[in-house]
Amino acid sequence: MADIENKYEDNVAGAYFVDDQCIDCDLCRETAPANFTRQEDGGYSFVFKQPENDEERAQCEEALEGCPVEAIGNDGPGG
Repeated sequence: MADIENKYEDNVAGAYFVDDQCIDCDLCRETAPANFTRQEDGGYSFVFKQPENDEERAQCEEALEGCPVEAIGNDGPGG
């Protein structure tokens, strides 16, 4: 499970985040491209925009559930 204490500073404030366990597999960016992007220099993904509607929330949840290293977390409604 993702650890809020180890989340990347690149993540925007809010419920969803990516921590330092990310292996840059691209799953989250493919699943929820409106919310996840890649940090090119560091080689990891992060949340650049929190979900703004039910479809985006569903895609973020799918990414969270599908993450092979459990690097995506949901810290609740406000983060």
